[in-house]
Amino acid sequence: MVIEIEVNGKNIKANKGDTILETLYNNGIKVPTLCRMDGFTPTGACRMCVVEVEGKTDLIPSCSFPVDESLKIKTHSTRVIRARKMLVELLLSNHPDDCLYCIRNGNCELQDLAVELNVRERRISGDKSKLNSDHSSPGIIRDPAKCILCGRCVRVCEEILDVSTFDFMRRGNKTAISTSMNKDLNFSNCINCGQCIMTCPTGALHEKTNFDIVQDMINNPEMNVIAQFSPSIAVSLADELGLRSGKDISGILVAALKRIGFDKVFDTSFGVDLAIYEQSAELADRIKNDENLPMFSSCCSGWIKHMEQSHPDMIDNVSTSKSPQQMMGAMIKSYFAEKEDISPNKIFSVSIMPCTAKKFEAQREEMTHKGVSDIDVVLTTRELVKLIHLYGIDVQSLDEEKSDAPFNNRSSAGKMPAVSGGLAESIARTLAFHLTEKELTNIKIAKLRGTKERRETYVKIGRQQIGFAVVSGLKNANNLIKEIRDGKSDIKFIEVMACPGGCINGGGQVFTNDDKALKNRAKIIYDLDDKEAINVAHKNSGILELYKEFLGEPMSEKCVKFLHTKYTQRDVLL
Repeated sequence: MVIEIEVNGKNIKANKGDTILETLYNNGIKVPTLCRMDGFTPTGACRMCVVEVEGKTDLIPSCSFPVDESLKIKTHSTRVIRARKMLVELLLSNHPDDCLYCIRNGNCELQDLAVELNVRERRISGDKSKLNSDHSSPGIIRDPAKCILCGRCVRVCEEILDVSTFDFMRRGNKTAISTSMNKDLNFSNCINCGQCIMTCPTGALHEKTNFDIVQDMINNPEMNVIAQFSPSIAVSLADELGLRSGKDISGILVAALKRIGFDKVFDTSFGVDLAIYEQSAELADRIKNDENLPMFSSCCSGWIKHMEQSHPDMIDNVSTSKSPQQMMGAMIKSYFAEKEDISPNKIFSVSIMPCTAKKFEAQREEMTHKGVSDIDVVLTTRELVKLIHLYGIDVQSLDEEKSDAPFNNRSSAGKMPAVSGGLAESIARTLAFHLTEKELTNIKIAKLRGTKERRETYVKIGRQQIGFAVVSGLKNANNLIKEIRDGKSDIKFIEVMACPGGCINGGGQVFTNDDKALKNRAKIIYDLDDKEAINVAHKNSGILELYKEFLGEPMSEKCVKFLHTKYTQRDVLL
């Protein structure tokens, strides 16, 4: 039902049942907020969104107050602006004065509000927070002194990830957000997904950076410094780098990384094709032998850690295939090193990923062979942007360059897993080849696409109807696992991504609150799949040559050595 309300002296349309804030946003009226999150029930915790309502003595939090035909609202009256300014001043009264050094300088919601409300002097003085930063995690740094108690990290970790690493502790002016018993992150059940970073409005949570060691290695003439970059990065960076949006900029990224000083640059899309080819062969074996089904995907390292610590009884159902990042790392330090006659110890392998959990994955003991790690350092998308700016690269003046041989071929399937559902669709295409040596009649599986956080379908392969499921956000994964335990599912393959929407919304991506931007990234991926000639991993000539020259057959002894691993129960101390 559509009604009319008065806002700032003018009538605007509103949907009955919407909140004032929703109505204002729908009508292009911006009201600041710090605790609000799209898709979550409002809490009214920050009070930044207060408005003046005729007939009400107190200012009203617009995020939680429903609209009514009788409402007459002022969104930016003198009283409202003074209240918002006072709230910001109170938050700043004990906030660290280190904006020049803060990782979120120039991209901080609290800083933006101070500018917007013209806070230019300190009128309120409080005791500065003297809490120590937590550097224990391989992927995430927590700086509690910069926390403004908005609660967004608590909500996303509990309601989307179903992990609940963070919660409120103590009361009154001693309230804080912390892990269990206020211990460091490495003692907690944190899966390093980075969604808390994506939702944090300040620098209280951010990724652990590895700039110094990368720069040192680039300047070391004895080391061969090699970079690989995720396909999801190439579709998310155009706007951030000032390029035309809506395109894959893989060629520009290759050129930029070469200018920075990397000796070789590889597109991880090749590694994705390799993972699809190997993982679908593994699934084919399990289906033939009717064992350890359903098989869960293993590309998402945050999901793997969650499985180890929350569902250890089902670890045998997880694919033993390494993630594309780790497969590429293993091939760089074995096949590539052998072809180029370079000692693996003289190769420094840098992976650029949209994910902070990849930092955790790279340092896992399982990802090291005879003291040589598959990947030496992982940089996030945000770190890549800073690296490009640090080296003064003008990306708009660069001509596109191809990634280096021997990993310079890919199919469109190698791009698909950047989007939730893309891995399952790509696996289905190549599974059909492994089981029947024939192609799927229709390779586009529409029911595995879309924005729903859980999707299921059955694909006819030969005489079998094989079930595929896609879930993003671990709460949905936990619900599906419960159904499997209760015998309510006959799905054969389950793709799980910790981050909602998949890697295009990974915890290491550039910050955005725009759903349109995420949909645009997905559209780029699917457009590539529609346009390109090779859209199945098993037709990638580079993959076939790799197996012929080095790996042998899928699931061979050599494949198991380099491309597979095993996971075990992980005990969480707190």
